[in-house]
Amino acid sequence: MNISQLANACGISADTVRYYEKQGLLAAPARLENGYRSYEPAQVEQLRFIRGAQALGFSLQEIRAILPLLVQGKFGRPQIEQQLQTKMAQIDAHIAQLQQLKTELAATFAALKCAPESTLATDDAVAPDSGSGAGAAVLKRSFRPPRSTKA
Repeated sequence: MNISQLANACGISADTVRYYEKQGLLAAPARLENGYRSYEPAQVEQLRFIRGAQALGFSLQEIRAILPLLVQGKFGRPQIEQQLQTKMAQIDAHIAQLQQLKTELAATFAALKCAPESTLATDDAVAPDSGSGAGAAVLKRSFRPPRSTKA
């Protein structure tokens, strides 16, 4: 099958197929005399695996590490369970990080000290990195109206 047929069979674009090839996720296919790529049915299954793993939150780097084991037949239930448990732990850590950020945002909202129609100045309100991933963009403390420039 050619690249368009492969892409259609997997519900992706031909550009995505080429990208996966460049990233080493999909082996370079055989070439026909006219230079066109020629794919095997096994590559349809490999692409479906890649897309399914991505849908479960696995990065292309993580998938790249799994594929050789899968091709060699060394990726059984214990390895699948380990990969899934690792991914769930990463998701739990990300959820905790997002919950911390939400708490910080709620505290910032509660700390607003100016009238709703006021323009805000934040020059003194930048919080240090709290580890939540928001870094210096987290504004926790006092928002105040801008200083008056009247003399």
